[in-house]
Order: sequence, then structure tokens, then C-alpha cells
Amino acid sequence: MAQQLKRWQGWLLFGGSMVVVFVLGLIVSSLLERRAEVVSIYNNRKHIFKDAIVAQNELFAEDFPREYQTWLKTADTTYQGEFNSSQRVDVLAARPEMVVLWAGYSFSMEYNTPRGHKHAIEDLNEILRTGSPGVNGNKDIQPGTCWTCKGPDVPRIMKEKGIAEFYKAPWSQWGSEIVNTIGCSDCHDARTMKLKPARPALYEAFERRGEDVSEQSHQHMRSLVCAQCHTEYYFKGDGKYLTFPHDKGFTVEEIEAYYDEMNYSDYTHKISRAPILKAQHPDYELWRMGIHGQRGVSCADCHMPYVSEGGVKYSDHQITSPLAKIDKTCQTCHREDAETLRQNVYERQRMANDVRNRVEKELAKAHIEAKYAWDNGATEAEMKDALQAIRKSQWRWDFAVASHGASFHAPQEVTRILGQSLGYAQEARLAIAKVLARHGFAGDVPMPDISTKEKAWAYIGLDGKKLQADKAEFLKTVVPKWVQSAKAQGKLIEL
Repeated sequence: MAQQLKRWQGWLLFGGSMVVVFVLGLIVSSLLERRAEVVSIYNNRKHIFKDAIVAQNELFAEDFPREYQTWLKTADTTYQGEFNSSQRVDVLAARPEMVVLWAGYSFSMEYNTPRGHKHAIEDLNEILRTGSPGVNGNKDIQPGTCWTCKGPDVPRIMKEKGIAEFYKAPWSQWGSEIVNTIGCSDCHDARTMKLKPARPALYEAFERRGEDVSEQSHQHMRSLVCAQCHTEYYFKGDGKYLTFPHDKGFTVEEIEAYYDEMNYSDYTHKISRAPILKAQHPDYELWRMGIHGQRGVSCADCHMPYVSEGGVKYSDHQITSPLAKIDKTCQTCHREDAETLRQNVYERQRMANDVRNRVEKELAKAHIEAKYAWDNGATEAEMKDALQAIRKSQWRWDFAVASHGASFHAPQEVTRILGQSLGYAQEARLAIAKVLARHGFAGDVPMPDISTKEKAWAYIGLDGKKLQADKAEFLKTVVPKWVQSAKAQGKLIEL
């Protein structure tokens, strides 16, 4: 009986082993088939490029149709979340206090939520912040540096003209040159299609820290191609040289210390006279501080999820919110249902938004009260502490809200930063109240009506209607000439 049992167990083990071998064979066959198809795609490219940078995105369409077709979908603006959407939304109209917070800086003119990469160039041309050079005697108000992240024509021009020459040129000088929007060669070496950031500021920042971009892992490179643009930066010196302030580290305090050490400020506030640091979009910095970044999840994992089609696995190039495709993003790791995951994100965003709302009201009042103090005889010595508190508050507020998706990337850190910002804003108001008391004023400072963007514009002395009229004329007369020139020179093609 025992011998028969052993014989039965032996056959069971043999049969189970055969099943396992068969399944493994299918998997290996599938992998080999998939690898062979991928190799075939690369070996049978019809367009072999000699240069690492090929600005016309359309030239990649035939060889990489899946990636190209999904990239085209970055023009889609249908996604709408509770806080972040793919439509262009006028943030200043929704939050007029921000006009006051940026008084004296171009962001007070216009600030919109971002659309997809396909819209990058048209959005830059259309926004009031770039001015209307060539219209009604208007000159450039921005340097060429402002084009840096708007498309693969940028590294092409840098190679042709020089990096420093690109930055210090007036913005309009490159209008007929930068006509292909963010695309293939911004992230890939056109010769090999390997991931390769195309912006020198990233390499320069790594080198100053004793690191080498080329030695980073492939997984980290899937974030660095994003980090070359989605990061905090400033324009250094008269040449407006694009620089990443990461020498001391990536936290809000470490970057602040970097700026403080050289007594840097982006502008002096028009109302309060505070020296202001303007955060750009520190997405990379805050991603590093969140749980996903710490666990090695790359930007592409969530914003460019893998898709299987036939025997090919490729990355979806419709770079958008992970919430738009939860089944391909969040649910590859998390087992909760889609609505639970979505509400988890919204809950974190709501908590950060509640603090943000308080900060913007307190900080706007601090600026207005500082102006009232100046108007009533306050001295620089008396205002020093208040202005430093305003600077610290606004830097933290801007760092937290300028980043795309910050309250998801690092919700605890963003809430901490906004909490500090609120504390500094209240500290500034208390310091100003003490200054006013020394000058015999003890009541509430009269507050202007800034309940709409237009009223806030009027308060800070900005002629919004003229800016809009000049921009409309600019888009009607100047931009079409840029496009016509680019087409004539073969720099812009249409398939």
C-alpha cells in the first residue's frame, strides 16, 4: 500500500512538474516573441538619424506609431478632476488674492493651470506674461530663457548658437525658431531612442553636486527626463542663465538657504517692498519627498503607464493625471477599487487646499498692511523683520502650490510647508501691527476690494485691458509671421 502511494505521488509530482515547465515555456516564448518584435521595430526603422536632437516630432511617427499616436493625445483637454484638470483655467480669476501676492512680477498678469505638452508653445505665446513685443511699441519683457522647456527646437538652437547666447537673447528672437512643441528629442536620443535629458541645467546641477546624470539607473532616468523641466529654477545673472538651486539639497529650507546665502530675490514686491522668492514648479523636489519617490516609483510609472498591444509593451505617451487611467496606474500596485483610490487622493488635496486658502488671505493682508505701514512713516529698520517673515511665508506658499500635483506627491510635506507659511504670514502681520502702533495707529488697516481679478489688477496698478488688447494684436499679426517663417525654412512640417 505504501509503495502504491509513493508511486502515485511520484506521478503527481511528475505531472505537476510538466505543467510548470509548460507554463514557464509559454512565458519564455512570450518574452522572446515580445523582445524579438521590439528588436524588429528598432532594426527596421525607416528613419535613421545622425543627430541626437531631431526637432520635428512628426519624423518619428512612422517608426514609433504607438508612442506617437498616444503623444498626440496630449492635446486632449477632456480630463477633469476635483482640483487638477487638463483644461486651461484662469487661476487669478478664481483666486484674486494671488494678483496681490505677485504684485510687481509678471505672474500677476496671468496664471493658468497647465494643459498637455501639445499646447506648450501656443500657451507660451498666448499668455500675458510674455508680453507683446513688436506691437504698439512694446519691447520684450522676458529673456530667451523662458523658452527652455517648450520643445526640442531649444537644444537644437543651443547647439547652433551656444547655451549662454540662447538664454540672454530677447524672448521674441526665438519665436520663429521654437515651433515644435515638447516631444521625442526632449527625452530621447534620436539615434538610439535611449532616455537622455536634453537640458544642460540638469547636467550642470548634478555636476556641482559631484554626480553624473549618465550614471543614473534607467528607473531614475524615467524621472530625470521629467526633472529637467519640472523643477525649481532661477535665472542667474544678467545673462539670465537657467540654474537649478540644488547645491545644498532639495527641501524648501535647503533651497531657501541657497538663495539667502547670495542674498537673491526674484523681485521686490510692488506693494510691501518685501524681497520675494518666486517658486517655479518644484515637482521633482516634492516627488523625492513623497512615499512614491522614496519607494522608487518613477514619474513615468504613473504618468506614462505601460500598455500591451499584441506582442509589444510600450509606454503610453499621453502624459496626464494618473487618475485619468487608474486601472493602468494606481491599480497596478494597489488593490482598492478605483473610486476608493480617487477619493484617497482628493482627501489629501482637500486638506492641503484648506490650509492654502487661509495662507493666501493672511499673506495678501500682510502685503497690504505693509504698504499701509510704509505710507504712515515706517522705516526700513522697523519693517525688516516683517518683510523677512513675508519672504519666508510667500516662498513656502509658492513652493507648495506651484508644483503640479504636490499634495498627492508629498501630502505630509506640503501640509507642513503650508502650515509654516501660515505661521510666518501671521508673524508678519503681528510685526506690522507693532510698527503701526509705534506710529500711533491701533485700528484695523482698511482693506481694498480685491474680490475679482480685475479689481485686484486695479489695486496694484496693472492695466489688464491694455495687456489683453496688445496680446490679441500680437497673436493676430506677429505669431503668424513666426509660423510662416518656420515653415519656409523647413523647421515646421505637417504630415
